[in-house]
Amino acid sequence: MWNYSFAIPSLLVILLYALYYFYLPRIPIKMNRTFLRLLLLQCAVTSLDIVSGLADDHYTAFPIVLLYLLNGAYFIFFIIRALHFYFFTLNVFKIDYTDGQKRSLFVKIPIIISFLIVLSSPITHAIFYVDDTGYHEGPFYFYLNFVQWFLILGSYVVSYHLRDVPKRRRDIKGVYFYNTVLLAGTVLRILYPRHLLMDTFSLIAITIIYLSFENPDFYLEARSYAFNSRALKEYLDEINGKKKYKIMAFIIHNYSEVREIYGGRQMDSGISIMGTYLYHTFKKYKVFYFRSGRFVILGDENMDVEKVHSILVKRFMSPWKSNDTELYLEAGYAVIDSGKYSSSDAVLNMIISTLEVVEKNEDGSINYVDSKIMEEAAKGTEIKKSLEYAVDNNKVEVFLQPVMDALTGKLVGAEALARIRDNNGKLVPPGLFIPIAEKNGKINQLGEQVFAKTCRFIKDNDIRKMGMRWINVNLSPVQFMRSDLDQRLLSILKKYDIPPEIIHLEVTEDAMGEEGLMEKQIGNIKEKGFSFVLDDFGKGYSNISRLKKYPFINIKLDLSIVWDYCKEPDVILPNLVDTFERMGFSVTAEGIEDEKMAEAMVDIGCDYLQGYYYSMPIPMDEFVEKYGRIEKDTE
Repeated sequence: MWNYSFAIPSLLVILLYALYYFYLPRIPIKMNRTFLRLLLLQCAVTSLDIVSGLADDHYTAFPIVLLYLLNGAYFIFFIIRALHFYFFTLNVFKIDYTDGQKRSLFVKIPIIISFLIVLSSPITHAIFYVDDTGYHEGPFYFYLNFVQWFLILGSYVVSYHLRDVPKRRRDIKGVYFYNTVLLAGTVLRILYPRHLLMDTFSLIAITIIYLSFENPDFYLEARSYAFNSRALKEYLDEINGKKKYKIMAFIIHNYSEVREIYGGRQMDSGISIMGTYLYHTFKKYKVFYFRSGRFVILGDENMDVEKVHSILVKRFMSPWKSNDTELYLEAGYAVIDSGKYSSSDAVLNMIISTLEVVEKNEDGSINYVDSKIMEEAAKGTEIKKSLEYAVDNNKVEVFLQPVMDALTGKLVGAEALARIRDNNGKLVPPGLFIPIAEKNGKINQLGEQVFAKTCRFIKDNDIRKMGMRWINVNLSPVQFMRSDLDQRLLSILKKYDIPPEIIHLEVTEDAMGEEGLMEKQIGNIKEKGFSFVLDDFGKGYSNISRLKKYPFINIKLDLSIVWDYCKEPDVILPNLVDTFERMGFSVTAEGIEDEKMAEAMVDIGCDYLQGYYYSMPIPMDEFVEKYGRIEKDTE
C-alpha cells in the first residue's frame, strides 16, 4: 500500500499556486512560461502519482492495460518535470538550451533513453511491470533517479560556472537551494519507497523558485498593474532582434518639481493610478513604468500609435484622482521603432535620452525618433560616458575665472569651475554635463574632485602674490543633501593643509529649498571655518528676508539681471545692491562683457566683477602663467 499523506496536501497547494499564477499580470518571458509549465507538470505528476498508486493498490479492479497506461504516464511526466527544473535553471541565467549542438545532445540523449525505457516497459519490464500479483519495480527503476541526478548536476555545473559574476550571486543561491531540495527528495524517495515524498519535495522546490524568482511583486510597480523597469529590461532582452515592436513612451513634465509640489506619497499614488489605467485601457499591449515619471507602452509592429497617443492626450486633460489624490499633469510623447538597436540596453538608453529631449515639449504632440532626436540622444549618451570616465578616473579638470575688485580693477579672487572632455578631447559645456551628474549621483564625486584640486592648487601656488584672497568653489544642491558634507570637506582641507577661510563655498538658491536642512548644513560647515557665497541671485525665486538667516558674506547677481539692467537701467537693481550693502553683504556682478557694463555695475555699488570682459574660465596652469606674470610685472 502506498502512503498518500504527503501527496494529497501537496496537490492542493500546487493547485492554489497554479490558480494564483493568473491572478496578477505576468511578463511573457521564457522563465515565466517555464514556471507555468512546471506548475502544470507538478499538478499532473502529483495527480498521476496518486491515481496510479490507488489503481495499483486495487489492481484487481482495473484492466492491466489501464495500469500500464497510468504508471507509464506517471513516469513520463516525472521525467519531463525533472527536465523543466533544469530548463528553469537555464532560464534564470538567460541560457538558451537550444543553442549549441553539444549542450542540446548532452540533455537529449539521457532523456530519450529514459522515454524509450519507460515506453518499452510493458514488454521489457525495465522500469515496472504488472502481473497477477500486482505492480512491481523493474531492474532499471533506479535509472529514473539517475536521470534526475544528472539534470540536478547540470544545474550545479551552470551555477558554478557563473559563480564569479556579481549580479548572478543571489540567483546562484536560489538555484543551489531548490536543486538541493530536489536532490534530498530523490534520496528520501529511495529510502522510503512507499511514501509519495518526491511530490512534496518538488513542491518545496517550486516554492523556493516562487520566492526567489517568480514573485509577481518583483516585476510590478507598487500597487499598480504596470510592469516595472526590471520587467522591461528582461522583456527587451528576450524580444530585441527577434521580433518587431513599437514603443509609445511618455514622460510627465517636470517630474522632479511636480513631485516636490504634490509630495512623494501623493505622487506615488498618482503613478499607481496611471499604471492601473494604462493596463486596463491598453490590454493588447505591455505597460511598463520606467522610473522618474516615464511610462512605456510596448506593442507589436502593427500598434496604432496615433490612436494610443490620442487616448493619452485626452486623458491628461483631466486630473488623476482617487480618494486621497488629485494630480494635474502634462506629458511629452515619443515613438520608438525596433530594428535600429543592437541590444536592449541600447533601446533603454534611447528611451531615456529621447524622453529627456521631449520632456520640455508643451504641445502634447508625438515625437517620432528621427535622425535629429537620435543624434541628440546619442550626444547625451556620449556626455554620460565622458562624465563617468572623467569622474571614475579622476580626470575632472578645474578651470579658474578671475573675480576683479570693482574699484581697482585688480584680481582679488577666482571661481573654480568643473570641466570634462569628450572622446575627442573637446570641452563639454557644463550646462550639459552638470544636470546629468546631478541626476545620476556623480555630482558628489565630481564636486569633491574640484574641491580637492582647488586645495592642491592653493598649496602649490602662492595665490596671495597673485593678489587673490580667496577662491570660490561651487556646491551643488545634491551635495548639500549629504549629512557628512562638513566632515568630507574638512578631511580634504587637512590633507592639503589649507586654511578654510581661503575657500568660499558658493550655493545657489535651489539649495535653500528646505530651510531646516540649510540652517543645519551651513551651521556645521561654518563652524569648520568656511564662508558662504550666494550664487545666481535673481535667476529663480529670490527671498531677501531669508538671507538674514544665513551667514553669507557675498551675493552674486545672476548675469540675467545684470544684462537686463545694462539694457534698460531702472531703480530696482541699484536699490537692491544698496539693501545688500546695508545688510552687510558684499556684491559681485556676474556676466560682465564690456567696459560699459563694468562701469554701470561700479556706479550702482557692486564690490566685485566677473565675466568674459576680464577672462573666460581658463585651465589652472594658464591662470598661473597669466596672473602670476601680471603680478611680477607690477612688482
